Order: sequence, then structure tokens, then C-alpha cells
Amino acid sequence: MVELLQYAKRCTDALRGDSAAETTYDAKPGTHLQLWLLVFAVVFPIAVAVIVSTKQTGVVTSLGDLLPGSYAVENYREALVDYQFGRFMWNSLAMSLVIVVGKLVVSVFAAMAIVYYRIPYKDLVFLVILFTLLLPVPVRFIPLFQLMNDLGWSNTILAITVPYIASATTVFILRQHFLSIPTSIVETAKLDGVGPLRFMLFVLLPMSKGVLVGVSIIMFVYAWNQYLWPLIIIDSEANQVAQVGLQLLQGDVQGGQLSWSLVMAGSTLTLLPPLLLMIVFRKPLLETFSIQQK
Repeated sequence: MVELLQYAKRCTDALRGDSAAETTYDAKPGTHLQLWLLVFAVVFPIAVAVIVSTKQTGVVTSLGDLLPGSYAVENYREALVDYQFGRFMWNSLAMSLVIVVGKLVVSVFAAMAIVYYRIPYKDLVFLVILFTLLLPVPVRFIPLFQLMNDLGWSNTILAITVPYIASATTVFILRQHFLSIPTSIVETAKLDGVGPLRFMLFVLLPMSKGVLVGVSIIMFVYAWNQYLWPLIIIDSEANQVAQVGLQLLQGDVQGGQLSWSLVMAGSTLTLLPPLLLMIVFRKPLLETFSIQQK
């Protein structure tokens, strides 16, 4: 078993060395200018939202209004405490973590079965899994809503997490990665008498740490941005998520009870968790996208 782990580690280092290889190109000044313009187009709306969140009313009528204000602490405190946006974010965090863990468990077992087990018509099974990607999510809302009510799960965290645990995209990414692992490792594990569960826990998962982290970030961002289904299935405002909480703030704005600065404060707070995760784990995230392209 020790020799198998050492061999798997050497293969992992080799795979990482291949994926980490960087290629540099000489770019012309015009290319740099185009890239900076694209970056500016992406960052500018976020910067405006942050600036507006520091003002008293949040109304922008001229370029002079794009200077930072002095109401940042007051606006963020009011959004988090007075309008319970902190509770909305906590609900979104709990929902996202449950979805990520559930998807990882189901997808790892599914991808491992498709790659390493002799299952009749497993290619057809995999195609059926991919076929679920062609079904628009709103099409499933009506039967899913009825099912949640029949189970008594409406207005609970189960209703906004369990329907998202199965993921064809995650199964596809993990399958592609498992296929890139040398088959000699599997054969060595069989010769050493390593069972399927031990092989998964001590060989397969350690060799897949980067991909698992990248997939987890993708799933977290996807779960964090859920809006329509929580809006439909959650009736209690206290159990709502951050994206619906933003809509509640906008409803108050339209009623004349709240300023746009609070809405931008809520938007900035909603953006922070996925943005921080993508910055911290950018390398495994890029590795995951490269595997998906292959």
C-alpha cells in the first residue's frame, strides 16, 4: 500500500507538472490595450456599485458622483442588521455548503463507477446523465414544487439543497480527470489487494485534490447565485437567501422606502464570498477548466 501511494504521488506530481507548464507569447501593444479595455469593462460596474454603496442616497447623475462617500459604515451596518441581510447571507452559505458537499459525494461515486467498473451499457448511462443538461431548469419547477410539498420540505433547507445534489457537469469533469490517471495505478492497487473504497480514499482522491477544489468553487458559485427556485419554494423571509434578499431591497426602493446605496451595499456583500474563493483558489480552478476543455 505504501509503494502504491508513493507511485500515485509521483504520477500526481507529473500530471501537475504538465498542467502547470506555462507558455508565453509576445503580445503587441494593441493586444495589451484590448485586454485592458476588457478588464475595465468588467471591473467598472463593480467599482461603481462599491462607490455608490458609500453614499447617502446612491443617486449618480454626473461624473462627480462617482467619488467615494462617507456613509459606507452606516450603509453596510443598516443592510446587515436593520434589513437582516446578514441572515440572508448565512442562509446562502449554508445552502451552498450543503450543495457542494452533496454534489462532491454523489459525483465522485458516479464518476468512479463509470470509469473503473464494468457496468453494462455504461456509455449509454453516461449519455443519459449528460442528456439531463439539455433539460431547462424552469421546466422541472412545477413537478419539483409538488414533490417538495408532498414530502413536507417546502420552506426548509432541504427544498433548496436536495434537488441540486445530482450534477451531470460535475460527473463529466471528474470522469475526464479520472480517465487521465494512468491505468497502471489501478492495476497496482488490484495486485496489492486494495479495495475500491480504500482506492478511492487513499489514491484517487489525493490525486484529484486540485480538480476537486476547482469543481467545489464552481459548484459554490452556482449554488450561491440561486434565485428563482428559492424565491418559489421559500415562503418565510427569515429563511430566504441573499439573492432573493437583494430583490426584497429593490422592492423597498421602488416603494420609496430605501436608497440605492443600501442595494449596492447588499450587492457588494453578495459578491464577496464567491470572489474571495475564486481569488484564493484560482490555480485549481484554472486546472479544472483545462481538464474540461480536454
